[in-house]
Amino acid sequence: MDLPVVVIGAGPQGLAAAAHLLERGIEPLVVEAGLVVAASVAQWRHVRLFSPWPELVDAAASRLLASVGREVPGAGYPTGGDWIDGYLAPLADVLGERVRYGARVVGVARKGRDLSVNAGRAEQPFVVQLRSADGGETRVEARAVIDASGTWTHPAPAGANGLPALGEDAAAEAGLVTHRIPDTADAAALAGGHVVVVGSGHSAATVIIELAKVVREHPATRVSWVLRRGTVGNTFGGGAADELAERGALGQRAKQAVDAGLVTLVTGFRTDAITATGGRAVVAAEDGRVLDPADRVVVLTGFRPDLSFLTEVRLELDYRLQAPVRVAAEVDPNVHSCGSVRATGAAELSHPEPGFFIVGAKSYGRAPTFLAMTGYEQVRSIVAELAGDREAAARVELVLPDTGVCGGSGVFDAPEEPAAGSCCGGPQLVQLGSRG
Repeated sequence: MDLPVVVIGAGPQGLAAAAHLLERGIEPLVVEAGLVVAASVAQWRHVRLFSPWPELVDAAASRLLASVGREVPGAGYPTGGDWIDGYLAPLADVLGERVRYGARVVGVARKGRDLSVNAGRAEQPFVVQLRSADGGETRVEARAVIDASGTWTHPAPAGANGLPALGEDAAAEAGLVTHRIPDTADAAALAGGHVVVVGSGHSAATVIIELAKVVREHPATRVSWVLRRGTVGNTFGGGAADELAERGALGQRAKQAVDAGLVTLVTGFRTDAITATGGRAVVAAEDGRVLDPADRVVVLTGFRPDLSFLTEVRLELDYRLQAPVRVAAEVDPNVHSCGSVRATGAAELSHPEPGFFIVGAKSYGRAPTFLAMTGYEQVRSIVAELAGDREAAARVELVLPDTGVCGGSGVFDAPEEPAAGSCCGGPQLVQLGSRG
């Protein structure tokens, strides 16, 4: 019997991979740790995406839905919940029993071969070890594995050195620190209090905009927006230079909240400790500065890939971003200048372990630049490669929208200057976005 291709994660890229596999006559098995489709997206279903519907729907998935008379929305900007209800859940319904829920991957390996064994390795199938919600474990064999598990379940901490700030975990357990975007009700509940937001990406900007609404209605509310860098730098997005209009507008709305005095910007603040005391959280920096006690600290400093279940797979990852090395060269925020990043496919996503691929947000490691359509192009190319269609695998069928971003990440401590050869005429207030 032909073995399936196991796809890890029933999110946007995982389901798209399954649709492409079916279209190529290859049987997929999608394993999802959550009990529902797109379990991670469901946790931010209240957040509106800055990508429009046409960029959130995979072509093969659309064809599969059309084959059973299902249409997807064609215009507008959905929330995460809209994305699930209008596209992802119907797609999972069509895939049916090919999607297995409550199946957490705890290990991937070659059958009978640990990481160190060369002999006959490539001829052996993969084994994927699964753990169910009740703790039971099973294994399935696969001809190939596509890891589309994402990064949502592993948010980065507040600590400026990459470690949790001292006391951060305890403050989170006390309900004083969250690593998620509050919904409207959560934000409203903070009226009259002090909220600290740590982070400079689009998730942070989303929270700032929502909290600014609370401040307008309840002027006693205070919001402190904490940035690690010594200047505002690339925080407010590409504005009109961003070819995704809503992505550019998001940062500009956050800037307006700061300019209007609704939010206090705190720069050069590298969080060292978060101390829970008297029912509030005190945030301290490495340089000794201490913020006023906060009723809530919202930490939105990015995400990280979970590599814990891939210890027996031969990976080739960039040591900085934990992304495939050929992808990291395209998305490294230390060096990336303005303009669109290049779409990546099977060639860039391959590893020393033949038949194993990491796709989606996880393929970008710690870089914050991922778009849904990037992942759809990835899985299209990879499935073509698995089907033996090398020409289609090598073909690039996507040009990513210009971000309007200039000069990489800029200088860490000092005021930023435009990078040499930059496509922009001067320093821009930008941050490469995520999640669209």
